[in-house]
Amino acid sequence: MPVHITPLTDPSPSASSRRLVLLATDTSGHPVGSACLRLFTAAGQRHLVELDLHVHPADRRLGIGTRLLKAAVQRAKEEHRRSVIVQADAGSPGDAFLSARGFRRVLSLTFARLPLPDADAHALAETPRPGYRLLSWLGSVPDELAESFAASRSAMDDMPMDGTDYGTVVWDTDRVRSAAKVIEERGDLLRTVVAVDESDGTIAGFTELVVPGDGHGDAQHYGTGVLPRHRGNGLGRWMKAESIRQAQQAHPGLGGLLTDTAESNAPMLRINDALGYAPTHRAFEYQLDL
Repeated sequence: MPVHITPLTDPSPSASSRRLVLLATDTSGHPVGSACLRLFTAAGQRHLVELDLHVHPADRRLGIGTRLLKAAVQRAKEEHRRSVIVQADAGSPGDAFLSARGFRRVLSLTFARLPLPDADAHALAETPRPGYRLLSWLGSVPDELAESFAASRSAMDDMPMDGTDYGTVVWDTDRVRSAAKVIEERGDLLRTVVAVDESDGTIAGFTELVVPGDGHGDAQHYGTGVLPRHRGNGLGRWMKAESIRQAQQAHPGLGGLLTDTAESNAPMLRINDALGYAPTHRAFEYQLDL
């Protein structure tokens, strides 16, 4: 099928990335597919492009996806990028498509859901952890906790990424606030729970939950991490249990909580299993080395 590919640039780049969309249209000007490239711009990830490619089901197997992929890879090369990563559900058309076009599978993910009305995390959330206390907030981090919270984000630095060329995410107070602002501007609510070390008042770990703006449907867990020197004290499960408890109380219209975890991340998989999250499907991260 003859297609025309039009590049559309992002008028509002974030502090850590910018986006480029390649829109494929047929001879009548109707959209038939798209490729969205997230070009990372922050230090530690300027080598990376994250790709999201879709073709309308009625227009598949006509070469449109191949054309879009070729155009996306070319743009990545022009941007002097080293790696392109893209995710596909296990057994999906995208899974087979990427495998046949030079991408290699670098990470396996388990997606899971907790039915919120049936969850029972109150007892665990209310069980004290000697030497620690829980704090929480909505939206952006309070000023007095900003530096400690930004520092605690390094708890994710050793998160299992297997063969993914993901680079290093460098967090500071500006990036923390920018990430919260993006969520706020799209109309969603960011809820954060942290464990505080009572000996010095610093944040030992955190977990984040993004709730739809209308308070209905499913909420999505973002990052959960505990700094290495504080691990082994049950803080990850404690914080996540408190996040569940708060979601139940503050958002009775929510149906469930969603999470995704690398299959090599055994500690987090154990936490999810203990809290009642049930696997829903698997996905794979694919990578093309340029």
